[in-house]
Amino acid sequence: MKWTELPEGTLLTRTFLFGITGILLGVVSLVNQNFNLFDGPMGPLNGVSIGLQLVGLSIAVLLLRKRKISESAKNKAQKMTVVLGAAVLFFIFSL
Repeated sequence: MKWTELPEGTLLTRTFLFGITGILLGVVSLVNQNFNLFDGPMGPLNGVSIGLQLVGLSIAVLLLRKRKISESAKNKAQKMTVVLGAAVLFFIFSL
C-alpha cells in the first residue's frame, strides 16, 4: 500500500513517532556532548536523529498535500511541520 493511500490518523501517528524519536536521539547526543556520559562517537547518532526528523517532516508535508483531508488533521499536520522544522534547524545549528 502506498503512503499516499493511508488514512490521516495513521500518517499523523507516524509523523509524531518519527519526529519524537529523532528529537530524543538528538537530545541524547547533546547531553552526551556536554556531560561525556558515554565514550563513543556521536556523529552517527546525530545523523540518525536529523534523518528521522526529516522523515517525520516529509510525512507531515505529504499529508498536507493530500486532496481531501479534514480540517483538524490539516491543523495538526501544520503544527507538526512547524515543530519539526524548528527542531531540525535547532539540531543542525547545534552541531
